[in-house]
Amino acid sequence: MKHFTHTPLYKKHTKRVPKHVQLVALCIAIFVPYSTLSNSSIKTEPYEQEFVITAYYSPLPGQCCYVRGGLEAEKILNGQGIKAADETPVYPGMIAAPASYPFGTKVSLPGLGTFAVHDRGGAINELSTGAHRLDIWVGYGEEGLARALGFGVQRIKGTVYPNGTAQPNVQVALDELPVPVRELKTFYVQQDNFLAMEPKEGQRGFSVYLLQDHLQQIGYLKHRPTGFFGPETRKAFAGFLKDFHVNAPENAVSDIAAAYVLGARARLDARKPFKQYIDESASHISVAEAQRLLRFVGYYKGRTHGVYDENLKASILKFQIENGIVASEEDKGAGRIGPSTRVALRAAWNRKVVARHADHHMTIHAINDELERRGVRFASFLEEGYRGSQVRILQKLLADQGFFPSKKINGNYGPLTAESVLKYQLEHGLVSSAEDNGAATVGPATLRSLQRFQRGKLYRVVRADGWHAL
Repeated sequence: MKHFTHTPLYKKHTKRVPKHVQLVALCIAIFVPYSTLSNSSIKTEPYEQEFVITAYYSPLPGQCCYVRGGLEAEKILNGQGIKAADETPVYPGMIAAPASYPFGTKVSLPGLGTFAVHDRGGAINELSTGAHRLDIWVGYGEEGLARALGFGVQRIKGTVYPNGTAQPNVQVALDELPVPVRELKTFYVQQDNFLAMEPKEGQRGFSVYLLQDHLQQIGYLKHRPTGFFGPETRKAFAGFLKDFHVNAPENAVSDIAAAYVLGARARLDARKPFKQYIDESASHISVAEAQRLLRFVGYYKGRTHGVYDENLKASILKFQIENGIVASEEDKGAGRIGPSTRVALRAAWNRKVVARHADHHMTIHAINDELERRGVRFASFLEEGYRGSQVRILQKLLADQGFFPSKKINGNYGPLTAESVLKYQLEHGLVSSAEDNGAATVGPATLRSLQRFQRGKLYRVVRADGWHAL
């Protein structure tokens, strides 16, 4: 992984720096380098050195959050996340150091551990203050990103062990570094893409935090979200899967399981069905509700006239027998909706409502995948001075809504694009004036809004004419 050594996909314009880019610069790659060879002479003994240290990580598909909006833009900031500059696969204890530090040099940092130099970076240099820049690799995915953001910028005096000297072993425990998953909320753009996150048992991250929050809201998890997928979270998740008849692993959140979790969260706003027991003495309104409910779950085919007749009684009996509530029409309560039948009917109704919501989320997920496959998914923070395919997609989305002239689409984020983005933001209430933070730039809120528009077009086509229409 060649951290910060690649050619940028977009040409960066430095006149205007939006707030989210300032935060990224502060937490991950902040100092303007000043190269010097003052310490480039070969050292033959360990020596002390002042360091300014930040952290970087390896981005993965399906994260909840990217500090640049999407995976490809994230790789530009952090590298591919596979190998270092010397071709060593990434591992805990790897650091990026200035070119004056030969690969293999060991650096001991009090409170952090002992690291080995394997990587470089355009911003990793010797500073004019006499301090040297280091960048520590802190893991994969959301957990790594949270560590990098939580690590911030630290000044530490460490010990350098040049090659050829007696060097200590690499020793670092990533688990001891803070993982403030809540800090990822700032970059939480993929709010409807929970299906792609796939949090797993043993992981820490904002995706796990989201899973726990959903499970708590729908009544399966008793403690507040922690961001760690441990035994209690697994137990709560397993109970949810069982109740909703979802055939999926308990130790990892598959896309279908995630869709049902979101469906159950959406179902919280639905009005629960009838409260009364249903027999010949029930009111017309309650009987009509029971008829609608039984039709919804697939057991009643008659009219919704509010009359407790033989057709309704037979429908109730069929439901009771198939759900093990009674064995025959001779049993007590057969053909009537009493306590046990009402509980079972509500559970069936609940599963059906949640399944419908889940189907909606699965369709959205499939549309996201289709946009990704076509290479047209909009997934990057942008500002004036950037160029490339993501800018072209932005301009097309703005043109489709009348905010940008379609004949001017060219992939360059110039004044016209900035003006069009501002108009879009003002129209959608994303900013109140051109002086607001983020005005005329694509940050988290604007990216979310444009992604919804992009998906919405395809969703309506799929719902109206099926997938073949795409």
